[in-house]
Amino acid sequence: MGKLFVIDGTDGSGKQTQFDKLKERLSKDGVEYKTVSFPNYDSPSSSLVKMYLSGEFGTNAQEISPYIASTFYAADRYATFQTGYKEYYENGGIILADRYTTANMVHQAGKIKDKEERDKFLKWLWDFEFKLYGLPIPTEVFFLNMPTEKALELMKDRKNKFDENAKKDIHERNETHMRDAYKAACDVAKDYNWFEIKCMKDNELRTIDDIHEEIYNEVKKHI
Repeated sequence: MGKLFVIDGTDGSGKQTQFDKLKERLSKDGVEYKTVSFPNYDSPSSSLVKMYLSGEFGTNAQEISPYIASTFYAADRYATFQTGYKEYYENGGIILADRYTTANMVHQAGKIKDKEERDKFLKWLWDFEFKLYGLPIPTEVFFLNMPTEKALELMKDRKNKFDENAKKDIHERNETHMRDAYKAACDVAKDYNWFEIKCMKDNELRTIDDIHEEIYNEVKKHI
């Protein structure tokens, strides 16, 4: 089997930036890899995710069952794995993922306040994606810990990911959801032994390069 490295975090944490930096660095080092980004907006498999995020099932993310929403993302990941990188991964290839099952462990788990119920959901999600669907379990998950207040500031004028003319999706425009997701992320990162990267130091935002070096040095240990 191969290696799967995931970069994840709440909205506005700099996932895409760090994903691109890691790709650039590994390419420079001559390391062969494939990339995947979730949701896979280039594939029809993301259709239900797009409908969900655009508000077609309800504009308040908090009111949409985390179990139901998670099935949309899981199907997208399964389709992408089967048609895109399964053979490469099973032959020992390195996969870099911009978000993964881990995103549901943050955004959907954040909808559940009760810890016992949240743990129940997380176990269900793990079994659903990694056992039933047979998706690869990450080698390492990098959690970009960006406090919500700073993330909101950074996201202020950011456009929607899959439609340049659209407004922010139902996660991004719901501050309550973002705060709940961040709290859940901090707990889940500890419970599931994610590699936590604090994006702030002494109340100042760390540089992109500083954060990148921390990610890169950890990846090097596994390849």
